[in-house]
Amino acid sequence: MNELIDDFLHFLTVERGLSENTLTAYKRDLHYFTCYFKENSHSEDPEKIKRTDIVSFLAYAREDGKSARTIARYIASIRSFLHFLLQDQKMTHDPMLQIETPKQAKVLPKVLSFHEVEKLLEAPDTSTPFGIRDLAMLELLYATGLRVTELVKLKMDDLHLHMGFIQTIGKGDKERIIPLGKIATTALTNYLEHARPKLRNKAYRSEEVFLNHHGKGLTRQGFWKILKKLALNSGIEKPITPHTLRHSFATHLLENGADLRSVQELLGHADISTTQIYTHVTKLRLKDVYKEFHPRA
Repeated sequence: MNELIDDFLHFLTVERGLSENTLTAYKRDLHYFTCYFKENSHSEDPEKIKRTDIVSFLAYAREDGKSARTIARYIASIRSFLHFLLQDQKMTHDPMLQIETPKQAKVLPKVLSFHEVEKLLEAPDTSTPFGIRDLAMLELLYATGLRVTELVKLKMDDLHLHMGFIQTIGKGDKERIIPLGKIATTALTNYLEHARPKLRNKAYRSEEVFLNHHGKGLTRQGFWKILKKLALNSGIEKPITPHTLRHSFATHLLENGADLRSVQELLGHADISTTQIYTHVTKLRLKDVYKEFHPRA
């Protein structure tokens, strides 16, 4: 069945232009399911997949400690894969009929207050090239709401600092033009002039903006390690992920009067309903402020 999965992933790449991260998630989910099916049915023939096999797999996933969100993703991955096989005439029946996606609790994104953002931005040691780089990355993330993948894949040709914007390719290969503020521009210019030349390795011709200690483009995992260290140094107690600055960027814009459509465009959301979750965050924060400061709250 691995060949069929490869065919499916190729279809998603060519026809839908899905990102590498999304393709990796599909591949991981489908291998998890097909390994379970093979072990329990002693078959790799998709034609032999029955509705009971799907149901028992989902029960197994729950027992394995998978969350409702993860199980919903499994269902979506398996449904898309089997529909692809049906269209390609590799199957004659749909075992996903009457398989319902479990309802998920709406999880609001974790955001930093403006004070916490300032503490995080003060954490890098800017007396070193790496500290100058780290500050530039944090300022850029908070100024633009970039996804981490977009940050580490940013190329030198994507920077238009004199004009005050950057361009990036997001999910679905959609290009975005994002304006830059003066502070982020200054931090980025300082990195490009004083730190990046020291991080470059003459053996490589790295076009990525942000380089690691080998002179190659920084990875998502590399940035995650840097962020954890900076968060620890800043003394912020709440958990911080690479997406936290993106969430904070959107929330702070809305709190200061930005309209939802503009924030949607800046974030690169295809559907405005995805952006609307930040309005719930701002309402909760207003409620907290009211409780804390109103004398009769």
